[in-house]
Formats: sequence, C-alpha cells, structure tokens
Amino acid sequence: MDLDLTILAIPAFVLLMVAEATITSSRRIHGYEPRDTATSLIMGIGNVLLNLVMKSAHYVFLAMVANYALIDVGTGWLPWLVLLVATDFCYYWFHRLHHEVRFLWAAHVNHHSSRRYNLSTALRQSWTTPFTSLLFYWPLALIGFEPMHILAASALNTVYQFWIHTELIGTMGPLEWIFNTPSHHRVHHGRNIEYLDRNYAGIFIVWDRLFRSFEPEAAAVDYGLTKNIDTYNPLRVAFHEWSAMLRDAARADTWTDAVNYILQPPGWSPDGSTLTAPQMREQGTTAVVCPPAAARTV
Repeated sequence: MDLDLTILAIPAFVLLMVAEATITSSRRIHGYEPRDTATSLIMGIGNVLLNLVMKSAHYVFLAMVANYALIDVGTGWLPWLVLLVATDFCYYWFHRLHHEVRFLWAAHVNHHSSRRYNLSTALRQSWTTPFTSLLFYWPLALIGFEPMHILAASALNTVYQFWIHTELIGTMGPLEWIFNTPSHHRVHHGRNIEYLDRNYAGIFIVWDRLFRSFEPEAAAVDYGLTKNIDTYNPLRVAFHEWSAMLRDAARADTWTDAVNYILQPPGWSPDGSTLTAPQMREQGTTAVVCPPAAARTV
C-alpha cells in the first residue's frame, strides 16, 4: 500500500517536472541540466526497485513488533491523524541521525549531491536507506498502529516532500510556522555554513523549532556538499561515501578511531584535520581541506 501510493504519484511527478523545467527555461532561471536530471532519475528508479524488494521485509518486521503492541489505537480519522504526526516525528529523527552519524550519512549523502535544486532533485533517492529505515519506525508498531498503515503514512510523508524541492515558490506566510515548505527545505540543501544540518522536517517544521535545528532562509542558498564530488555517475553518487568511510576506518591508527570514523558525525577526524558541521559553524568556515571521505552538506 505504501509503495503503491508512491508509484501512483509518478505521473504527477513527471508532469510537474516538465512544467517546472518549462517555466525555469522561459525565465532564464538556473534550473535543469540534462546530465544532473538523468542522474537523479536513475537514482529514483533504483530506490523504487529496492523498496519493492524491501517492502515485505519492512512489513514482516513491523508485524513482529506489533505482536507486543501496548494499546489498540482503533480506526477512524483521529488515529490516522495521530499516526501521520507520529510518523513525521519518527522521520525527523531518521533524517537527523542520517546527518549526524557517518554510517547513516553514507546512505543519505547522495540526495544532497546535486548542485541544482528542482523537482528532479526530490527523486535523487538513496539505494541504501531502504535498509537503514528499518531502525526508525518500529516504535509506531509497538504503540499499536497497524503495520500497513505505518507504511502508508511513511509513503504519504515521502510524497509530500516532492513539491518542496523547488525554487519557484517563495515563502508561504503563516504556513511557514507549521509546515515544511520550499523555503525551509532550500535551507536544508544548502552548504552555507549557517544552513549546515538544519531543517530536517518531513511535513511539520515544528520538530525543528522544538529541537533547535531550525534555520530560516536568509542568504542565497549554495546547493551541494561542502566538498562536491563533481560526477554524474550514479554508482559513484550512490556509494562514494561508503567507500570513503571504510577507507578511513581501515587506515585508522587505533580501533577506537576506526569505530569513530563510522559512528561519529561526518567530517570527524582524530586530529581535527577535517571538521564536522558543528565545528565548521564554531570556526566560521566551510573552507576545510579534507579528503572525499569528509564530504559534507545538510
């Protein structure tokens, strides 16, 4: 059911991308680039296929946890609304930890590898997060929500986030206080020092405001990684950080350093020669000389 919702949305995704590309072209806006768009589409297709494979595993795992459900949440519009909000809360922590733990960042980094920001960027999805996402949504089944409903709510969360990947929509007034919007998400994709690791929300920006990870859009956004990989090769886009992380761990002087290269935030180094996002903000610079292993963005 969850994946069906995403697949059903594909025709709308395509039509909206065509419309956006037409508008940006007519306005001479820095919009689509054929190679960049092709890479994003290939990444999206791979993600859909992997999700098809993983759908049963996700359901079985959630069903196992549901055997120990604490309550019966019932049916109707109120449980669905609560589930939608609870799923977004889980997504916030899924997303935040995929920026703050290098092992998880390796699974997520490809989504931020484009230096352009348009609707096709929304489709530049990971080939490995279908596996890491298993870690984050099981509390919903433990509470008592139905596994298929959890998967459907997660798919709805994903579909919502498609439209916020655009530069054509400015700020949206009072809605900016509650919902994730294009303005908020542009910040999330920026490599500006003040934008690093900010605005993790899926649907509701209130989580970022509550957990102090919110940053409003002010300066023009510079999209991409703090050290861009400059490639359109989907295999490199998908796996460059995995190989870099393992290479760093293999070359570490101690077992402790090796583990830290995997579990510490991206950019961590034992001697401080490469920097994490908080360290960059503290020092006021993103101009860090570092190997590809430390490539960083929001």
